[in-house]
Amino acid sequence: MANLQIVPAGKNVEAQYVEMKVPLYSYGCEKKVKKALSHRRGIHSVHVDYKLQKVTVWGICNKDDVLATIRKKRREARFWEQVEPEAAEGKVEDEMAVAKASRLAAAKGHRLRLSWKKLFPL
Repeated sequence: MANLQIVPAGKNVEAQYVEMKVPLYSYGCEKKVKKALSHRRGIHSVHVDYKLQKVTVWGICNKDDVLATIRKKRREARFWEQVEPEAAEGKVEDEMAVAKASRLAAAKGHRLRLSWKKLFPL
């Protein structure tokens, strides 16, 4: 009796698609996400696209509950179209500046390591 899903009789309940962007690092992650979602009540199908890092769920479910289930496995999961245009532009510029600085630091460190190896061979 506890496994029954309560559906309001007055409302027209339809299945919906929920698309999420989920970082997947291996095919094992893909299996883990698929297994976690397929056991939820009301979900009919789960499609995981490893190359696009996209998970599509189809069924009678609450979007927020599905996202909460995914976030138990992958913390960085979010809805597919959840991007603020103003914040995204500034964020891209900041990321580019950080990436450039880290590349410069890595190059300088690499040169330093080579010179130490020449001075003190093992």
